[in-house]
Amino acid sequence: MPTTSMISRISRPTPRAVRVLALAVLVTQALIAVTGVIVRVTGSGLGCPTWPQCFPDSMVPVQHPEVALLHQVIEFGNRMLTGVIGFIALACLLAAWGVRPYRRRLVGLALVMPLGVIAQAIIGGMTVLVNLAWWSVSVHFMASAVLIWLATVLVKATTEGDQRPVGVVPPRMRKLLVALVVITAAVLVLGTLVTAAGPHAGDPDTPRLALPVPTLVELHGLLVMAYVLVLAVFGVWLRGARPTRTLLKVYGAACVLVLVQGAIGSVQYYLGVPEVMVVAHVLCATLVIIITALLWCESRYRGPLPEPTPKTTAKESVAA
Repeated sequence: MPTTSMISRISRPTPRAVRVLALAVLVTQALIAVTGVIVRVTGSGLGCPTWPQCFPDSMVPVQHPEVALLHQVIEFGNRMLTGVIGFIALACLLAAWGVRPYRRRLVGLALVMPLGVIAQAIIGGMTVLVNLAWWSVSVHFMASAVLIWLATVLVKATTEGDQRPVGVVPPRMRKLLVALVVITAAVLVLGTLVTAAGPHAGDPDTPRLALPVPTLVELHGLLVMAYVLVLAVFGVWLRGARPTRTLLKVYGAACVLVLVQGAIGSVQYYLGVPEVMVVAHVLCATLVIIITALLWCESRYRGPLPEPTPKTTAKESVAA
């Protein structure tokens, strides 16, 4: 009869299964950032005014004279999505742990995901408890940005090896990528400050950041222009660097996305930041994070994906 260890070998997850779960983690991490902004622009940030409960003595929304039911449902739905992400992240970690050969880097990246979900839940709870103070909302979004970046790296790790990375592009271009990552982080941080000073606080009674919005918008725009400039220089140098086809595709996508994002940001500002445009802007921001992370990953090579350990079939197990 086959033993428990034999059965476990038969049912080990495949690299493809890990890749699918990693993609699901990435998609849901980006989705939680978008649903978070929906909570904010609809004024539902305090739809559930306590944490971890929705209301005192209730984990779920209840009829309340001071809080509209729609706001409760939107905020509670965002909290439930966190649980879904946590479940998917845990499944990805278990799959990465079980795949053979064992890959330490892959497991490490997968481990960050459920830990990050826990951290995000705590930050989200803190945001509610401090009544959506602008700095807490900024921290909440930046934590999501970091997790989206790492989830993108995780997805890439499911398609490559574990060797020491070798540059696909010359060192000067890798330095440009470092600058691009720094500028991306600065754009995101300043974007959260624009939001903190703007009209969409998540709740009508939340105090705003006491800085002039036009000045913040101008600084934000200058950083976006710096991103475009660095990206353009990278593209000029890329022509003579013998890039891979994938790197060229990612670069092209990055150029398109940053231009679309800039257009959305400009239109949203001149239209008075309507809610739909704000959601579109954040959605595009998550895509820019992803494409910048992919540009970083595709500019280095870690060798081929390790060959999976051959499975032991049930017939062979019984015979053994």
